[in-house]
Amino acid sequence: MKTPETSSAATAPDATAVSNFIRQAVDADLASRKLDGRRWAGRPGVAAVQREGQADPARIRTRFPPEPNGFLHIGHAKSICLNFELAADYAGRCHLRFDDTNPEKENQEYVDAIIDSVRWLGFDWQFDDGECNLYYASDYFETFYQIALKLIEAGHAYVDSQTGDQIRENRGTLTEPGRNSPFRDRPVAESLQLFREMREGKHPEGAMVLRAKIDMASPNINLRDPILYRIRLAHHHRTGDAWPIYPMYDYAHPLEDALERITHSLCTLEFEDHRPLYDWLLARVAETGLLDAPLPRQIEFARMNLTYTITSKRKLKALVDEGIVTGWDDPRMTTIAGLRRRGYSPASIRLFCERAGVSKANQLIDMAVLEQTVREVLDPTVNRLHVITDPIRLVIDNMDPAERIACSAPRHPHHPEWGQRSFELSRELWIEREDFAETTPKGFFRLTPGQLVRLRHGFVVRCTGVDRDENGEILQVHCEYLPDTRSGTPGADSVKVKGNIHWVSASDAVPVELRIFAPLFLDAQPDAGGQDPLANINPDSKVVRTGYAEPEIREARPEQQFQFERQGYYVADRYDHTADRPVFNRVTTLKDSFGKKK
Repeated sequence: MKTPETSSAATAPDATAVSNFIRQAVDADLASRKLDGRRWAGRPGVAAVQREGQADPARIRTRFPPEPNGFLHIGHAKSICLNFELAADYAGRCHLRFDDTNPEKENQEYVDAIIDSVRWLGFDWQFDDGECNLYYASDYFETFYQIALKLIEAGHAYVDSQTGDQIRENRGTLTEPGRNSPFRDRPVAESLQLFREMREGKHPEGAMVLRAKIDMASPNINLRDPILYRIRLAHHHRTGDAWPIYPMYDYAHPLEDALERITHSLCTLEFEDHRPLYDWLLARVAETGLLDAPLPRQIEFARMNLTYTITSKRKLKALVDEGIVTGWDDPRMTTIAGLRRRGYSPASIRLFCERAGVSKANQLIDMAVLEQTVREVLDPTVNRLHVITDPIRLVIDNMDPAERIACSAPRHPHHPEWGQRSFELSRELWIEREDFAETTPKGFFRLTPGQLVRLRHGFVVRCTGVDRDENGEILQVHCEYLPDTRSGTPGADSVKVKGNIHWVSASDAVPVELRIFAPLFLDAQPDAGGQDPLANINPDSKVVRTGYAEPEIREARPEQQFQFERQGYYVADRYDHTADRPVFNRVTTLKDSFGKKK
């Protein structure tokens, strides 16, 4: 099957991209030359970068830091595009870093899925000069531990033996200050000894934690002696059972950024209140001489949310665990893997993220906007086919049962260089059930008794009647064709018709499984106001039908997309499709189905 040569990746980022507040901050930092002279420090834990003392070749460094506790979703796509494209536009580098500090919820399956999704979107972290920017928080566990010892020695951290409930109770509220732990003034030597014992696995979970010593009366609750380390006697998917203690994200995140020489740490808005802790920790560690200036700068931007979706990995996991979907890559899921299996292209997702823009206000974008972007990308790039999705038989009574008439149609109406596809017209055809009506609704110009309609790329026909079963249900429709009206021949347009329908000949039709998807949730904001999205499931979110396609569909490859004429965009399923058993997922309709729903 001839098809256009297209890349799975979107086009390269435009160096003249529209400015936003993040780009303005980067421009200001570059103009002030605050990033000049950065060199690799070659500290322990940065084994992937073996350039100690060399100048950093990148103007800026960003990072995409997923936690490997689930598959990435459409909200992550915005962060991926922002971080990787920003770095590319400034001749910088973007790191892919796994914040694998919670072994109870993380595993290698999620790591592999995240790597696959980021690469599928068109991004990479391997450069021609040999630099590979794939990192894990677990690469730095020993470094984190040594830094924690330095913080204790400097009086910036202490071991707290309160229970978890006591720590929460003493933390205070938004209107009341917290209370100091009775262990806050524990001697440095004692905290050092206890922390070493925690590291050696001598204490059970919950017995004690390491806390930063900041200000229990701070109006920012994140600064009320936050926990830096806790005991977790859990197996880690990379380090095994080597570590009985694990750093908290707020401790690991800024240190990872600093160790990797990140210049701009881009986070979503929920981390805005954590930025004072980010800056405090880096400043305290810099005082010990373990970090060099300039230190990373955290900048926050708004999350992106879509109607009829959820973007919480915990809630998405619940859909998988409860069997509501078939897996993380179910085409109804707005995970990147799910969107891929649904038939969305990397180019369409990147274009959508670009249009969503970068702002400080949280966004709720209508799903119709994403679907329209998908149509714009697919329309000029995919082949056309005739496929009947809800078939009813049409019999041409004045045609010989043995006759076969060769027909053809362009693979794409605007790309004649792609060639023609061939199929045959026989006495019995399949047509869409919705293209026939016994009584003519107003404005209905398709097949109805006595009315003329053109079979697309075929002949004009006139409906003559129907056959019914014993219950009165229509079994098949009858018609006669007008021999001198064959498409593409002289005089074919002498008979004027208002209707034009597609069809597939029963003689060479290929049965196909069609999976038709609707929104997974009934409500546009399924988890708004604390409601349980699992109670908002659309029972008709997936419908499976058997349709009939023209013979060229046998050549379709898994993940190849098509426009099924007059029906919508479809993709050969990534896993289930074979030439002998074609399986297609509907990507989206030809027009906005969400607008109609409203």
